[in-house]
Amino acid sequence: MDRTLLLVDDEENITSALVRLFRQDGYHILRAKSGKQGLELLAQHEVGVIISDQRMPEMTGVEFLSQVKVLYPDTIRMVLSGYTDLNYVTDAINRGAIYKFLTKPWEDELLRENVAEGFRRHEMKLENIRLTQQLQVANEALFALNHELELRVEAKTQEVLRNLHILQISQDILDRLPVAVLGIGEDGLIAIANQKAHALLTGMGKRCLLGEMANDVLPAGLLTDSGECTVATGKRQLHLADHCDASYWCYSMEGFSKAKGTVLVMDIESTRDEKTDLRGNGVRK
Repeated sequence: MDRTLLLVDDEENITSALVRLFRQDGYHILRAKSGKQGLELLAQHEVGVIISDQRMPEMTGVEFLSQVKVLYPDTIRMVLSGYTDLNYVTDAINRGAIYKFLTKPWEDELLRENVAEGFRRHEMKLENIRLTQQLQVANEALFALNHELELRVEAKTQEVLRNLHILQISQDILDRLPVAVLGIGEDGLIAIANQKAHALLTGMGKRCLLGEMANDVLPAGLLTDSGECTVATGKRQLHLADHCDASYWCYSMEGFSKAKGTVLVMDIESTRDEKTDLRGNGVRK
């Protein structure tokens, strides 16, 4: 980036000498004969370092730089003068109006070094501003992302709660059916079982069927027939031991679901005074 230096002095020979001195450093140099003209140039150019005389018509250097501090706070402001009012200058430094007070006549190398340091400070200020703005943009983007994620999590949580509620209602409906209902996965694992199924297959629900393998709890004949299920079958009969007959329906889930497996619906009929479960346990009326 270009380094722009503003020289403000009502003595043209002084500004000419300074131009000759700083030209070797490659600065873009602006010249003004008064504080008013200096403010006009500042409105038109991005200036990094300002060197102003103290004694000038209309306004002093400190008065000029005090205004510059308010309008262009990131500039590095210096006074170069042969007139020294220490109380006035010290107060200006303490208020931050000027960065350094340099005296005439000056030492060329010392003055060049002070100006180079001033530009380094100015560029550091601009870099800090740039990084602060980037951080602010990143924080705003992060805040927006977090807010969006919170909304998504909330919506997903509501969806999960709604699905759980629906599943609970579905299970309640299954439990109130007067027939046994089993859902068996492709791997033979029982994934669905209502209360009637538990009562018929485990002796009044003393054992949980969910997660059990079907071949461990179902009669062999029923398993053989269920392996031949099509999309939907009619009512079938299965004669069980102890004068117990089972009416059942067998459905392949491929016909109405993306899942693979079998749905069994069973109803038990008995010619005895006792209802008998499929495992041979008697249950009195």
